[in-house]
Amino acid sequence: MSNLILELRQGDMMIVNGASIRFRNKTRIELAAKARFLFGKQIMPPDAADSPARRIYFALQTAYIGEVDERAAGLHEARQLIAEFQEVTTSGLAREILERALHAASSDDCYSALKLVRRVIRHEDAILGRDAA
Repeated sequence: MSNLILELRQGDMMIVNGASIRFRNKTRIELAAKARFLFGKQIMPPDAADSPARRIYFALQTAYIGEVDERAAGLHEARQLIAEFQEVTTSGLAREILERALHAASSDDCYSALKLVRRVIRHEDAILGRDAA
């Protein structure tokens, strides 16, 4: 496994293995081991989960970076929310992307699942005429 190098600005936030980290100054870090992490705009606060696709993202985020005892519940909730979304959407592409996201999350690749769901969020924003946050 190659190391991952991240450059973060002052005030940026990162979550590594469930722990929140806020950077007081600009820094460059290197992750030398496998870790569950999100940083910056990838982190969705609970109050931002205000649409169906965003609720799916937040549930998957919990399955990925939540406390160990929260992860299974997050994945269970994501499964339910994805099923509901797929049932009501008219977009075949959104259904397909969510199916791929669910498969990734079920295979313990929640980071990839989150990337896929961000695509659905952009689609949802376009349909709803909502500015992307």
